This record gives sequence, C-alpha cells and structure tokens, in this order.
Amino acid sequence: MPAPDSGPVTADAPYAVPVKAHSDRHIIAYLAFISFLLAFGIDTVLPAFDEIRVDFDLASGSSDVSKIVTLYLVGVALGQLVWGPISDRFGRSPTVLAGVSVYGGGALLAAIAPSFGWILLARFIWGLGAASTMVLYTAIARDLYEGDQMARVLQIVTAVFLIGPMVAPGFGELLLQTGYWQIIFASAAVLALIAIAWSRVIGETLDPKNRRELNPRDTIAGFRAVFASPAARGYMLAMTFASGGFYIYLGSGQPIIDEIYGHGDLFAILFAVGAIVMGVGLMLSSRLTARIGARRVVKISAVAMTATSGLGVLLALSSDGLPSLWLWGSTTIVALTLMTIMTPTGMSLALRPLEHMAGTAAAVIGFATQGGGAALAALINREIDATVTPMSVGGVVYGAATMLFLASAIRADPQPVS
Repeated sequence: MPAPDSGPVTADAPYAVPVKAHSDRHIIAYLAFISFLLAFGIDTVLPAFDEIRVDFDLASGSSDVSKIVTLYLVGVALGQLVWGPISDRFGRSPTVLAGVSVYGGGALLAAIAPSFGWILLARFIWGLGAASTMVLYTAIARDLYEGDQMARVLQIVTAVFLIGPMVAPGFGELLLQTGYWQIIFASAAVLALIAIAWSRVIGETLDPKNRRELNPRDTIAGFRAVFASPAARGYMLAMTFASGGFYIYLGSGQPIIDEIYGHGDLFAILFAVGAIVMGVGLMLSSRLTARIGARRVVKISAVAMTATSGLGVLLALSSDGLPSLWLWGSTTIVALTLMTIMTPTGMSLALRPLEHMAGTAAAVIGFATQGGGAALAALINREIDATVTPMSVGGVVYGAATMLFLASAIRADPQPVS
C-alpha cells in the first residue's frame, strides 16, 4: 500500500522541521522500526523461558520466569512519563538516542547477567529504554503531520508493528539453535545500534517554538493540561476502554483456546491469523481515513466493535457460553481489529490540540490507556472460567463506554480535521 502523500517531508510542511528532507515512506519505515523494538523486547525472548529456568535452577513450570516480561512492561509504563517531557525539552533526536542506548544497554546486561535477579533488573532497564520508542514514534509523527494525515501514518506504522508478534518468536527460536539463549538478548542491542544510526539520519523534528522547560512544576502542569483538555481527555478515555477490550483477549485468549476449547495447539495459528487480519484492517483504515476522515473512521470503528461484541454475546447465550471455536475466533478477531484501529486513530485526534507538548501528551495518554486498559481487562479476566460469555459481555460494556467518551471528545473539538 502506498504511503500517504509520497512527496518529501520538508521544513515547509506543517509542524515539520527535520534536519534533512525525507519521503513519507522513509519516515514511516523509520517509525515502524523504532516501534518494532518494543515488540522485539517481548516476543523474541518467550522461546527462551525453558532454557532460562534450567540455567538459573528455577522449578519446572515456574511462573517466576514470567517476571521477565512483567518487569519489562513495568519499565515501559513508567518510562513513558520520563521520556515524554525530556523529548519536549531537548528534542526528539537526542531523546531517541538516549532511550535506545538504555534499551541496548539493558539488553546487553540481560545477556551477561550472573543471576536471575540481575536479569530482572536488566529487563526493567531494558523496558525503560523501550518506553522512549513508544512515546517518540507518536511524538515524531505529530511533529511532522497533523489531522487525517497523522492518523494514516500511525495506522500504517501500527500495521507494520503487528508483524513483530508474528516473526519475533520464530526469530528467537532460530537464535536458540545456537545453544545460547543470551544471543537473543544480545541481538536486541544490535537492533538498538541500527536505530541509533537511523535516528541520526532522520535528524530533529521538534519545532523550536514547541520546546518546554524541564522542571517539576512545568512537567506536572503539562500532565494536568492533557486531562484539562476536554477533547484529549475524551479521546484518551475512549482509547482506554477500547484497550480494555483488547487486553481481555491478551490475558485470556490462550487459556480460553487451551482450557475451555481444548485446542492449545491452535493458539499460534489463531494468533498469527489475527495479527494478519488486524494488519490488513489497519491498512484499509488508512485508505478509508483519506476518503472520509479520521473522526468518521474512529466513530465507525467504535460502533462496529461494540456491535461485533454484541453478536458474540448472542452467540454465547445461544450455545450455553460455548459457540464453536471458529465462530468465536472469527467474531473475536473482527472485534480486535476494530479495537486496534481505534488506538492510532484516536491518538492522532487526541494530540491535535496538544501539538505544543506532543511528547508529554503522548506519554501521559500512553501511560493512562495502557494502565487503565490493563486494569479494566483484569476485572473481566477474573470472571472467565468455563465459558466465553464474560469476554463478549466485557466487549459490549467497554465498547459502549468507548462510544460515550468518543462522542464527548468530538463535541469538545468539532472543528474539521484536514
């Protein structure tokens, strides 16, 4: 699919002040790569869990090894609140360089860790570095684009990002054939070096007039400004509830397929199919955004995902909570695709009134939507036992909340998005 507006990004374009001119394709490829680093730090290490258990004398099947992912995600969540304000003060380029360096350093420390405790510390540091990529690919997109064009760029970047969960575990398995799980961690440091080199080519994108002071008072004021903006707050809450629906599947998808349906062997296939469908959906939404605008796309997505979850409830109720695996899987993948479209599109709309503090705003919105979405998902996941009904009901409830907050955001920011 062609990138939106194949002409070069120049200093004359809205909010664009890069050191050098770059085509949209180049910018999108760069943003997709740095966002991929986040997924790489999660999915590539999963195949090494058994080897790590053996090397550090953890009990077979021990859940302690899952802390490798948990500490990484904690670092990602907290790190966003650090890198966002820093990028608004010192610029995107030096912040990317610093953040990715922390990412690579954490990966190397994990590779040479002498104990499991050191691995966990390294993973937290690694996650702190990964948080910079999460904030900055959004902030850079806001520096260079606005309105519908920004929505299209983020939709394409997110579509490419979804390749990570499909290819990263296989890459990890391939590296394990060397006999050293440490190589998986070290490979992330190599990607960090590539990101550093590429970032130097891209240059700075923050308009000097949008630089902010870095001190506790101004940082807290920036955090408050996000919540004080009715439009940004509404979009943020809409994305939080949409993320809640998405995280229900992330938390319970594998147990449902394995324990409720008894087809754990099909989980990888369904996961891959879902990622492909979501990627295609995002690409199509990019085209649709060009035709009807980001606001209409996000409204259609919210209504459709709620309706699809409602269909899931009807199917569950008509089959004692257990529709066929393929019927449940199909409706779930469609709902997840619509939820996935909500996030980059909603983010582009939320940042529209906050262009002067895009780094801080992206950090606060990212932290709130992920943390809030995870908490909302936990409320539903604990109710899932022998049927899929709670998942579908949760999708309807959270979908209705998404539509409610989305409507309030649009009322607060009625101006057309170009």
